[in-house]
Amino acid sequence: MRFLFKPGWIAFVLVVIAFAVACYTLLAPWQFRRNAERSLENTQIAASFANPPRPLGELVPAGTAPDPALAWRQASVRGRYLPSDEAVVRLRTVLGRPAFEVLTAFRTDDGQVIAVDRGYVRPGEDRQVTEYPPAPGDTVTLVGRIQLDESDPGHRASFTSGGHRQLYAADSQLLAASIGTPVSPGYLELIDNQPGGLGVLPLPDTDSGPFLSYAWQWLTFGAMALFGLGYFIRLELLQRRGPADDESDDWDDGTADGGAAGGGAGGGAESGAESGADDLEEHAPAQPARAVSARASLRAALRGDQAAAGPAGPRPAQAKAARPPEPARERLADRYGKARF
Repeated sequence: MRFLFKPGWIAFVLVVIAFAVACYTLLAPWQFRRNAERSLENTQIAASFANPPRPLGELVPAGTAPDPALAWRQASVRGRYLPSDEAVVRLRTVLGRPAFEVLTAFRTDDGQVIAVDRGYVRPGEDRQVTEYPPAPGDTVTLVGRIQLDESDPGHRASFTSGGHRQLYAADSQLLAASIGTPVSPGYLELIDNQPGGLGVLPLPDTDSGPFLSYAWQWLTFGAMALFGLGYFIRLELLQRRGPADDESDDWDDGTADGGAAGGGAGGGAESGAESGADDLEEHAPAQPARAVSARASLRAALRGDQAAAGPAGPRPAQAKAARPPEPARERLADRYGKARF
């Protein structure tokens, strides 16, 4: 296992472990939270249709922020618009197209000032706010959905362009800062056919979304990363263990050959010759009778060589006489392999 301490392997193991930890502690939990938020939103939207509108003062006490559980709940309020205390929310997308949302201050009969989202308008060709109908100045009764204040991650300040105050988030406190008047937290988003209403903002898609499947995918990816790490470590171990096994096999073969070579002084050479001839016969392909006769002659010649050999080796004259003629050796070598001759 020493290879695991090499720089390349250390980096590989750390990356795999970091990815698996991110999958199980960040990515998958984030998708689970998104799925829970979407499920809660769908439940609240469904409840808003089941419950009739109630006065805003009963649902949200004056000067307090609405409870998150009241999001999308329908509420009614009576009072007057403050047309001069108005701003548009920029960088919005409605039904897949750019839009501005119009946020107007509204003074209720009990004296508190709230923000009312009147709906959306489309930008002009120059991407600036186009003219839209002003809010009525008389007393009206509105019905809308309670919404929580949004937040701008960049904390960008409001500004005025083209005669309109512009905000980067639908936030009652940003509206209050731009008009210089205290506004209660949260805002009311108008439903269809309301006084002063513009383009009605569509409800969010009530589909549960892909968040749950994405969460399980991240969990699966983390498990696959750990499994792959174990697989590659095992593969490396097998590759490193292979040469040692081959060496042990070669050692066993050498021992067996050595034992056979040192078996007996008189019969060792002869048995080696016979085994060579037998091995030649065993591995050679099937041949006709002429080939069989040639092999028999070769075996006899080899035995003659061994018989002529003494303690000091074969006598040259006898060995030369016992060996088959050179043309015959060449033909036999061509047929059965030069290593045998």
